[in-house]
Amino acid sequence: MNRDELATLRAEVAQACRVAAARNLVDGMLGHISARIDEEHLLIRCRSDSDNGVAFTRPDDIRLIRFDGTPGIEGELDGYRVPNELPIHVETLLAHPEYRAVAHLHPPAVVSADLAGIAIEPLYGAFDIPGAWLARRGVPVYERAVLIRTAELGKEMVAAMAGRPVVICRGHGITSAAATVAQAVLQAISLDRLASMSLRVRSAGGTCKPIGESDWTDLPDLGPSFTEAAAWRHELARLEHR
Repeated sequence: MNRDELATLRAEVAQACRVAAARNLVDGMLGHISARIDEEHLLIRCRSDSDNGVAFTRPDDIRLIRFDGTPGIEGELDGYRVPNELPIHVETLLAHPEYRAVAHLHPPAVVSADLAGIAIEPLYGAFDIPGAWLARRGVPVYERAVLIRTAELGKEMVAAMAGRPVVICRGHGITSAAATVAQAVLQAISLDRLASMSLRVRSAGGTCKPIGESDWTDLPDLGPSFTEAAAWRHELARLEHR
């Protein structure tokens, strides 16, 4: 990847961080998004002494590092620190070569729904078709509320993920992995929407139950690439009008 391509991807990851914050998937300083460069390097949001939080992420906050947490090029970590939970990204990418991006976020609705014992199920259909299919395929839970700062814990989380693109980390947050940075964040938005709807149904005295099996034939799974571009344009436009 040349310097211009690297700069473009830094900007994309920074935008994704700001989108996640705008959607209340993160708050304050916590949460990070990464993009794979090759089998040894990734770009990831790092912290500095001038960091104002995820909502204000700059391209310069996205640093090139090796999978072992060392600088990808000389001086890349001058004034910056890698996230404590780098193993979330590294172990996910090592286990799944098909993934190019990982988002570790802290959406309160998802955490509270899980703590309340509410499983993420496809409560609706055409309201959010990608989200419905995400739920139908199952959203697993990593049942430890720990800081995932070692390779061992990262491997545990990936094992709990069970091949799914999204996992809930109990009492902690979520990890979403995908082929693109945009898709990783859009999956998180869909998961948060499902959790929020589940909480609303329960608070209204209702029961969360999946849609009817016969409905799936008229909810075509068009794949993330079909809707991703339009959905991501909307998210970027929302940023400009905040």
